[in-house]
Amino acid sequence: MKNLGILLSGRGSNFLAIADSIDAGRIRNARIAIVISNRADAPGIEAAQKRGLEATVIPSKGKDREAHDRQVAAALNEHKVDLICLAGYMRLLSPWFVQQFPQRILNIHPSLLPAFPGLEAQQQAFAYGVKVSGCTVHFVDQELDHGAIVVQKTVPVLDEDNEHSLAVRILEQEHAAYAEAINVVLEGNYQFRGRRLVRGT
Repeated sequence: MKNLGILLSGRGSNFLAIADSIDAGRIRNARIAIVISNRADAPGIEAAQKRGLEATVIPSKGKDREAHDRQVAAALNEHKVDLICLAGYMRLLSPWFVQQFPQRILNIHPSLLPAFPGLEAQQQAFAYGVKVSGCTVHFVDQELDHGAIVVQKTVPVLDEDNEHSLAVRILEQEHAAYAEAINVVLEGNYQFRGRRLVRGT
């Protein structure tokens, strides 16, 4: 049984989808060992507690990034976390933190990276006029939205779409993509060829 650590700053819809996928058997041989937020008012923390999960707040306000990350890392290590999943965690991780967990941090981004990194990716894609958007689950490295891609899902941009309707459809695919990516990483049945993650080899 592998231990997942979830980092979130808000409502944690991807966290809830991960928890539901574990309960339904879509994510195999895994449990959520701890949910951590940098914000005490994050609805995701209350949701975790309601599910009976270990949940803790490690406030980040006014703290040096690495000092805060050291506290987060200590909590993750205490719970013997095998894989860290960022679920709307609105903080850049320090290089020190990333080095502690090589190829053990996943993030999900609501665009087909490398297109539209950073904030408000769905709005960026819609404003640019793309015909296809989607989401990307990738390993976290020391650059923003940059690490090796594990899973991507595509979402067509419809003529009748607005930013909100597109974001809603992308979010549906995010939930499926994250579960798939977690299974890939936990099973370890992949290798890297340059930047490319190749499964089943």
